[in-house]
This record gives sequence, C-alpha cells and structure tokens, in this order.
Amino acid sequence: MFSRSSSRSILDGDSNYQARALFEEIKPELWPIPLSELPPGSALVGGAVRDALLGISKEKPDLDFVVPSQAIEIAKNFANNFAGTFVLLDPKREIARVVLNGWTLDIANQEGSCLKEDLVRRDFRVNAIALSWDPVPSLIDPTGGMEDLRNKQLVAVSETNLICDPLRCLRAFRLMAELNFNLDIHTKKIIEENGSLLSDIASERIQSELQRLVNARWASKVIPLLEETELLAFLKVKKHDHLIKQPSIDRSSIFTSSEKALALSLSRLTYLLDDENLTRLRFSRRQCKRCKSLRYWQSRNDGVAFEGLQEAERLKLHQDLEEDLPALIIQLPLENQSEWIKRWRNPDDPLFHPSSPIDGTTLQDRLNLPSNIELGRLIRHLTQEKAFGRLSNIDEALHAAHRWCDDKYTLL
Repeated sequence: MFSRSSSRSILDGDSNYQARALFEEIKPELWPIPLSELPPGSALVGGAVRDALLGISKEKPDLDFVVPSQAIEIAKNFANNFAGTFVLLDPKREIARVVLNGWTLDIANQEGSCLKEDLVRRDFRVNAIALSWDPVPSLIDPTGGMEDLRNKQLVAVSETNLICDPLRCLRAFRLMAELNFNLDIHTKKIIEENGSLLSDIASERIQSELQRLVNARWASKVIPLLEETELLAFLKVKKHDHLIKQPSIDRSSIFTSSEKALALSLSRLTYLLDDENLTRLRFSRRQCKRCKSLRYWQSRNDGVAFEGLQEAERLKLHQDLEEDLPALIIQLPLENQSEWIKRWRNPDDPLFHPSSPIDGTTLQDRLNLPSNIELGRLIRHLTQEKAFGRLSNIDEALHAAHRWCDDKYTLL
C-alpha cells in the first residue's frame, strides 16, 4: 500500500509519486459520491487539485469534475440518487452543480477531443492540472502548472483564454491574495492590455471575486498591484482624501484572527469601492449599509480617537458600527486600539454595546405615558444616559424618565 511521509511535499519526487500522494491527499473515500459512480475517463481538475498539491485543502473542498460527456445527466442522477440539489450552471457548455451535505460538485463536459485539450483552455497554469484514476492515479499537466506551484507564481495559460472570459483578469488577483503567489510579468502585461474588457462582465460575477479577494489572507499585499494595473478603472471609484489608506495587517497585532478578518475585509471593501459602485455591483443592502456607515465615521476621524465628538455623536458612532467596530478600531492611533478593542469585547459595556435600560412597553406601563409622547426620543435619552454611566439600574432609569417627561410635558 502506498504511504507518504506527512512532512514531504507532494510537489517533491517523480510524477508517479506525485499522483499517488495527491490521490491520498484528496481522500476520495470521504467524498459524498463514490468514485465508481463517475464514468470512465473522468478527472478531478481545478482548485481542489491545486490546493491539495500545496497541502492547503479544505475539509470539504469544492470538487470540479470533467467527464467525457452527458455532464448534465450525470449531475441530475447524483442529485436524485444521493439526495442533493441540482443547479444548471451553463446549458450551452453543459456544466451543472450538485450541492450535497455541505459539498459542492461541479460537473462539466470535456472541451476538445481529450483531457489535455480541455486543460489548455483554462485560465492559469496552476488551475490546468488534472488528476485521473483510471486505471491508476495519474497527473496530467500539459502547461507547466506544477512548476508554477513550486515557484509560487501565477501564469496565464494564454492571452486568448483571458480574453474569452475577462473575469479571469480579476481572478488573478484573488488567487494571489488567497495563495500568496506572485504575478508573472507577461501575465501582468496581458491583464493591463485587456483589463478594460472586464466592464462587459456581469456585476454579480465581479462582486463575487472582489468579496473573496477582500477576505483573503494576503489581500493587503495584492490590492496595491490591483490598483497599479487599473483593472477597476472602469468603475470610476471616487476616492476621498480624508479616508484612511488601505488598512495594513501590521496594524492589527492586538486582534484575534476573527476580529482581524472582520476588520480587514470590511475596511478593504470600503477602500476599494465607493457607495455607488457597491450598489452597481449588486452587493447586498446590508453590506452597502455597513460600508457606508464605516466610510462616514472614517470621515469623522479626528486623529485622537473621536474625543472631540459630543456625547450624542459618540453614541451614534457605536450604534452604527456596533458589530463592525474593529474595522474602525484598526484605523485608530496604536495607543488607543488596545482600550477600544478591550471595551468592544465586553458585551456589557454600555457605550460600546448601547441599549436602552427600559423598553418602550415598560415605560408606557410604569409611567402611564400619554399617547402623544415622543417615545423614541425618550428611549434615545435613556440609552445615552446609560451609555455614559449615569444610569445603573431600572429604578434610576425610571426616575430619569420621569424627569425627562417633566421637562418636556406637564404630566402632574
């Protein structure tokens, strides 16, 4: 039985070793469908192969299969036989998807007369590697993708392949941000010369790539190169001098990994796209609102941790950014970051997680308030009093509400 040392890279050794080691790494015995269900001549291609060769496979990687023919019928049968969901992606090219127990399986007809012809039509050489297993595991690498993996370099298969789907130009930067790869000089030139074609791509596809890019580990390193190529120039993003420059991961050493991911991804997206283009690229309403709020409070940054704000404004800041505050904290002076993140981590901090000490129904019941009272204004007043430490319990809150009503209305 084949066995490899866990310390040895799959990229080491001869092609026979690489194929067997890769087959072991992808763990087909854990897939939601058995290999025997795939027709002879099938192969695994794309990101799952690339990531396994790099030793960075996810627990449930997206599986892209190329089959000789009848991809849609095969996908439908998988969905029916294994209780999955069938999604038709491209009827013309016969590409379908099956979602099954947390796995995503994309199944496509082979393009060309053989698998090698299919692979040379792909975007980048690191994505043009296939693993077949009939009759034994073997690697097919017609473009030199294995060498690119060793060199941590992203190289286009051909200029034609990028032109036929210009989204691949943007995908290059997303892949670099996810894999920490460098961009081949010739490929960069191809992107610069053809990047304007990206304007013809569906907004949803561009949005998906950008969302993955800003969430990627090495995005801060890649975004300057993306700007240098002017790939997104067609969006005509309006930059503002008062906004912080691209957030740096170096400024986030006090953050946990989840806090860092939240802070950097939202800050990067707000940096790359203005409000108009977030809407144009069909980001969700919630995402647009989050970016707009962050952008507004970035513009209010006084350089001294917002000490110049009046109480009502400071409260509004924390109400607007309560869930997303790390994205603003990362831009504060280093001496203020530790205090702010410590307070944000405390769910009982009355300013960093503001709430009214009494709900509207209780106020009306306990104080017998008239119908014409501005209940919303009273609740905002009590929330502010609590946020700045002037209320510590319900009784104090009720007393404060009485005083506020006495000042605004003649109740007694």
